[in-house]
Amino acid sequence: MLATHWLAAAAGGAVGALLRAATYELFALSKNPHLHYLPTLAVNIIGSVAMGVCFYLLIEKNLMPAEWRIFVMTGLLGALTTFSTFSLDLLRLLQSERLLEALVYGTGSVVVCLIGTWLGYQGSKWF
Repeated sequence: MLATHWLAAAAGGAVGALLRAATYELFALSKNPHLHYLPTLAVNIIGSVAMGVCFYLLIEKNLMPAEWRIFVMTGLLGALTTFSTFSLDLLRLLQSERLLEALVYGTGSVVVCLIGTWLGYQGSKWF
């Protein structure tokens, strides 16, 4: 990867991380602990929609140089949410009519990651 690609990913990542933090701060203003999941849901939805738009415009239509694709898709959206990348991977499997693989990947990702989170939580309590 070129140095400009690394810089584009880093700069986009910084912007995405700041946007994610700002989203969490906005939701924190409500001071309702029962709504703790809303910022995550919001960035996942926004990131997934943006990833779909970017995939079409930046990859399929090739409207911008690689550095901009890396800045937005890898850096910004990657730091905002990895769910957007998961959604794009799943969409591409569905588009290529690999339905069983898409089902296994989608379901497996959610189940295995949830189990991993639980194991990490339980394991850290044990230590």
